[in-house]
Amino acid sequence: MSLQRNGTSSVWFGLALSVPLLLASATPAGAEEAAAVADPATSAPAEAAPADAGLSYRYTLRQLGANYPMNLRGIEGSDSVSFDVRADQVVTGASLNLEYSYSPALLSDLSQINVLVNDQVAASLALPKETAGTPQTQVVDIPAHLITEFNRLSLQLIGHYTMQCEDPLHSSLWAKINNGSQLDLRVTPISLPDDLARLPLPFFDPRDASLLELPFVFAANPDERSLEAAAAVSSWFGALASYRGAKFPVSVGQLPEKGNAIVLLGGDAGIAGIEAPRGDAPSLTLMANPSDPYGKLLVIAGRDGEQLKQAARALVSGNRALSGASVTIERIDSLAPRKPYDAPNWLPSDRPVRIGELIDAKRLSVSGYDPGTISVDLRLPPDLFNWRQPGVPLHLKYRYTPQPVSTNSSLLVSVSGKFVKSLPLPSLERLKDDEPLLARLQSDDSLIRETDLLLPLDSLPLQSALQLRFMYDYIKQGECRDIIIDNMRGVIEPDSTLDLSGYDHFIAMPNLGVFQSTGFPFTRMADLSESAVVLPEGAGVEELSAFLTVLGRFGESTGLPATALTVARAEDEAALKGKDLLVFASGSNQPLLERWAAHLPASLDGDQQHFELSDLVYRMRNWFSSDERANLRQAHASLTTRGGTASAYLSGFESPLDSGRSVVVIASGSPDRLSDVTAALIGGEDYKESIQGSLAVINGKQVSSLVADEQYFVGHLGWFKYLQWLMSRHLGLLLLVTALGVGLISLLLFVSLRARARARLSD
Repeated sequence: MSLQRNGTSSVWFGLALSVPLLLASATPAGAEEAAAVADPATSAPAEAAPADAGLSYRYTLRQLGANYPMNLRGIEGSDSVSFDVRADQVVTGASLNLEYSYSPALLSDLSQINVLVNDQVAASLALPKETAGTPQTQVVDIPAHLITEFNRLSLQLIGHYTMQCEDPLHSSLWAKINNGSQLDLRVTPISLPDDLARLPLPFFDPRDASLLELPFVFAANPDERSLEAAAAVSSWFGALASYRGAKFPVSVGQLPEKGNAIVLLGGDAGIAGIEAPRGDAPSLTLMANPSDPYGKLLVIAGRDGEQLKQAARALVSGNRALSGASVTIERIDSLAPRKPYDAPNWLPSDRPVRIGELIDAKRLSVSGYDPGTISVDLRLPPDLFNWRQPGVPLHLKYRYTPQPVSTNSSLLVSVSGKFVKSLPLPSLERLKDDEPLLARLQSDDSLIRETDLLLPLDSLPLQSALQLRFMYDYIKQGECRDIIIDNMRGVIEPDSTLDLSGYDHFIAMPNLGVFQSTGFPFTRMADLSESAVVLPEGAGVEELSAFLTVLGRFGESTGLPATALTVARAEDEAALKGKDLLVFASGSNQPLLERWAAHLPASLDGDQQHFELSDLVYRMRNWFSSDERANLRQAHASLTTRGGTASAYLSGFESPLDSGRSVVVIASGSPDRLSDVTAALIGGEDYKESIQGSLAVINGKQVSSLVADEQYFVGHLGWFKYLQWLMSRHLGLLLLVTALGVGLISLLLFVSLRARARARLSD
């Protein structure tokens, strides 16, 4: 990629199209629920207040990561949550509306609850005897100067129940903090400089835990290449937004009145208020929103759609090399093609993976008697073939501090909350006969151990977490001798490995469940080089917004921008062959649905709706079985209705153009209902059911999976395993192969015995 700044200099960089900053990161549960004060039902971060008052945010402790009430125990118990402040805002005031209760046994003169921000005491709350044991509410003002960009809010109990010798973990030493307690922040926006080196700020700010809503503005109705450029950018922002989710409203020729936006200028079309370089080469320009002094516009400009794609690729793959307010892209080259299943967010399935590759080594080390859980996020490829496999091999290496005496100290291994195994942590007393180990402890107070485990793949959701927790016995020493010495240490060695290489890739399709969770089969190639999107004729802003939002979901899954996606017309079959197809429709504006009507289990025509039905609607479980045959719910009836509210649906089937290729249709009776589908794909607590099967109907927040019709398989098995699998599914084939085998063995025995008889006679 070559960049020219202000026409004075140029430099060339070779960039492989893989972006390290897009790797998955561990995230606090519940942070995506952060909501504005004015509208807590939405994911928007805040509603604008009058200019002189700034903006206000309100978060509960639950939204900041405290999934359960904080239980503070002991003479010095504490718990904390994190909150951040956007780079384009400064905090002018903060308060904590604290809901809490505490033990009646606490001595009021010696006990208190401290509120700390970044380890600085913001307030100390007295614990009077007369209000003990009952719910309390108190508003704590937090000095604004204690709050920085990245912050930790801690609640600490200093508790004592006697003036004499006390047990530091006595049952009477407790306080509970309601996780519905609210943190209020008052902020004032600030204007950031126009510098591309700050990207992805301010369009995406990692400090903002709310859903990303980033408008895209086209100067004119976009062509296919311009849409491919927009898809690369939206998938990049979707990857950055990760668990927060992202949606991308679209407008044509109209800038938003407030906030930030991505603007695509192709050809001679322009937008009032935007002055960007319009030369012969593609360019990237960062400028202020003319209608909002605090908003920014990222202008992607080019002579045509192909140049827009070049500028978009330079943005998503080389943003760290950019600087200044505007750059011109002279050249960008792809250095290496992508390989199947090489998405940065997915656990590699072709080699053993070191735990140190998945998590910062600092987070693998813990201390204390109850140090909390080490959680390693895992994102599995969705098509691992789990048939007659014993489990995923985990080679675990860990170190710990042996206690002088203990009974039940152990390392607990779990997967996504499901217990797998308890590994004992022997004490010095139990190791007294092992002289080599004791000699090793003379130079190092920690003891290293290794073990091999098998993690059942059935217990590993596609988005999983390997959870490891060191648990130490607290040994009571007697009256006035109970002292907690914080010298316990536990470490998971970074060279511990998890190995998926023994699994084949093979899955029954269609499966809208894996489409929702991972974007499969489109995300099999992380850059979507084997995928094509077919938009309806005359697609409007609703269809384009749905398209970019779904591409953002793909980026969230892979961690990589979709730089090789094809956007094609329905009549261009040459561009559609050899591709997995994502088809959008609203009403009757998609010709492909007419041509492929025989493959569709649903159709919408005006106010008439047709759906095929199976007994899937009567299932007694929320998730599908790992046994493909148990998931089969073929259509047994069809329903046609007229009138009522137009529905939206997702449907999957095998491509009529290519065997083994997939089609996913996202359709609605009207363009505005497509947003219901994209919202259901993002999901959240408002959705009680998940998208599954081959047909799912969306009505507002209600998801109804109607058919799970297994029609075809994608992936590859070795011939011998494939033959075994086929025989396990078809009794007739098993009997036939058995008969042929018996016949062949009988024939060989007959020929052998006859040859021996002839040889004997000739002698």
